This record gives sequence, structure tokens and C-alpha cells, in this order.
Amino acid sequence: MTDVLTENATTNAAAATSQSGPTLTDFVTRAANGQAADGRRDLVGLSRDQLTELLGEMGESKFRVKQMWNWIYNRGVKDIEDMTNISKKLRDRLSQDFYIGRPALTADQKSSDDTHKWLMKFHDGNEAETVYIPDRNEDRGAVCISSQVGCTLTCKFCHTGTQLLVRNLTPGEIISQFMVARDSYGEWPTPANGIRRLSNIVMMGMGEPLFNYENVREALKIAMDGEGISISRRRVTLSTSGVVPEIVRCGEELGVGLAISLHAPDDDLRNEIMPINKKYPLKELMAACRHYPGMSNSRPITMEYVMLKGVNDKPEHARALAKLVKGVHCKFNLIPFNKWPGSDYECTPTNDIKKFAHTLLELGYEAPIRWPRGRDILAACGQLKSESQRQRKSRVGGCGNASGDDSTNVVAAQ
Repeated sequence: MTDVLTENATTNAAAATSQSGPTLTDFVTRAANGQAADGRRDLVGLSRDQLTELLGEMGESKFRVKQMWNWIYNRGVKDIEDMTNISKKLRDRLSQDFYIGRPALTADQKSSDDTHKWLMKFHDGNEAETVYIPDRNEDRGAVCISSQVGCTLTCKFCHTGTQLLVRNLTPGEIISQFMVARDSYGEWPTPANGIRRLSNIVMMGMGEPLFNYENVREALKIAMDGEGISISRRRVTLSTSGVVPEIVRCGEELGVGLAISLHAPDDDLRNEIMPINKKYPLKELMAACRHYPGMSNSRPITMEYVMLKGVNDKPEHARALAKLVKGVHCKFNLIPFNKWPGSDYECTPTNDIKKFAHTLLELGYEAPIRWPRGRDILAACGQLKSESQRQRKSRVGGCGNASGDDSTNVVAAQ
């Protein structure tokens, strides 16, 4: 079968260090690039162009590309042998060098409100969390996908920010999170009538998507391809803390919805709770938002704003926000702070959040309150975190070999 690296990955890696086989550094590099211990490459995450080139080198026509794309992304098969309209000879050739992968599940939790969280383990032993948030009123919902293991940012109110960055996720690791969610809900093949439970994608999981933009871009292109998973770009939203140089590029190349993790109306406060603001201050961030391709009254930018008691929740903060975003077609999502172990912050009382929302509404800005989902399984906004740890230089290829009990978390720097 295709899930070729499991809990015994570390044992296999150690065995591979003999003179007759690959070194641990080789194993780590393979794993981080979607390769199995035996060197086979994952087909999940390859672009159409890459798949076309691959099959062209094997002397196959473009028609084979369309067939394989349909099997992997429309039908959701997990084994090359299941591609029954492809000749046995070609399937055997493909199976020698390739496989169709999925992350292993190390945790699968459902909240009392039907929010669903998966902890997914990738080929090098590192993990990331993915969450499905069903709509309360309709039979549909959004899958919240991670883009990195850990995060480079240290936003003080965010649990993920307490886990330092391990590495970027590959396109295959990003799109496979959505595919695992589809596996869980039996939503293969892609519903032809457009009615589906997993209807939206939000890049709002672990990590900063625009610090891993190229890989995120390739994964979302696969998700939006009409002959595969077929999620409309209008149902895809990317959330960023404000990586200014990549914002307009994202709009030009992907045209997806944009959400800004704002959380403060001025530089002084934002510098304090979101250190990225020191590099990309609000003036630059708002300028990028004003020039975001595709922004319109019918498709406004979402300004995410976590409500922190006594920090950013006063009426004067709301008035400053309205002044800050002038000229940006936007709406606010007010997010009650979700408590996590070790946090010093408290959530603004509900009545005060409602007053804050009313102030923004009076100033002409829609400001719904995004009531928390999945709190009981730490799946709410700002609560995601895995146990993967940041690699040490002494344990990464070229700087020494792995040693000690941490060897399961060795990764290649990306």
C-alpha cells in the first residue's frame, strides 16, 4: 500500500546509515521532498506540468496525464493499482518509482460542536494539525489547512507561535491535508453537482502561508483545478499576518480571498503583540490591501481581530480601526480570544465584544463575531500546535548526524 513511512520510520532511517545504503542525511532529504525510504516519489503534489513531463519521459501521451489526474484528485485513489483504465504494464512501471501518499493520522478528534481535528504525521515524523469547521446552518463547511510545521512568527496571543518553525510543508503535504479530510467524510469522487460538505478551504492553520508562498500556490492550484478537487477560487481564503511583498502577487497569481490577521489599530500596539509589524508596518500593509487584485464590494478583504481583554477592545480602538482601513473594501471578523495553556491573555467579555461590533457597524463596517468552534479539542482559532520541535543544526544534514531521543523530529532545512 502507499503509506510507506509509519511509526518505525526512525528505525528504518538508522538501518539506512550502513555503508551499503543511504545515510540518515539522505533519508531526511528524501522525506522532506515527499520521497519514501526506498526513494519512490509521491505523485500527490505534482503539478500538471510536472506530471506531463514525467509521463512524457516514459513515452506516454498527455491523455494519460488527464487519466491520472482524475484518479488522484477526482476519485481520490490511494494506490496506483486502483487506476483500472491504465494498462497493467504502465501501472507496474509507475509503482517502481512512485506512489500515492497520505499523511499518517496520529490523532483524530471530534468536538462536541462537530468540529473535526486531525493531527497528521508526515514522512519525516513531523506533524501538523488540520481542522474541519462545519457550517452551523448548512450541510457544508471549511477545511482549515496548515502551511508550515510550527511558525516563524511569535504573535503573543497565538498558541502556534510558541512552537518555533520546523520547516515548510511541500505542495503534496498541503493538499494531502484536504484529501485526508475528504477520505474521512467519504467525499470521493468530487461531487459533480457542487454540493459537498467540505466546500471551502481556508489557509489559516499552522504557519504563515506567505512565508511558504510557492508551495502554497502550487497546492491551491491543484485544489482549484476543475478536473480534480475542483474548489472554486471564491471558496478559498488565504490568511496572512501581513507579509507585504507577497500579498499583491498572491492576488495576481491565485485570485483567492484574502484575510489579514490585524488585531491592533496602530503600530505601537501591533508591534507589541505581533512582532512582524516591525518589518511590515500598518501603512505598508494597508497600501498592499488597497491594491489587492480582485478586492471589491462583493468580495471584501476580511480583517481578523482577536478580542483581548483590556488590550485592544476599547471603543477608541474600534474608531481607530475604521480610520486605519479607509479606502479598503473590507469587513471585520471579531474573534473572542481562545485560551490556551500558558497564555496570559483573557477574552473580552461578550457584552463588550458586542459593543465593539456595534461601534464598527455605526462607522460603516460589517463586524460579525466569529464565535469559537472546537475549543474542547484545542481546534479553535489560535490554538493549533503539534509536538514537532525545531531542528538543531547538529542534527541536520551537513552539520552532523542525529543523536539522542530527538531523532524522530530530524528534518531537512527548507
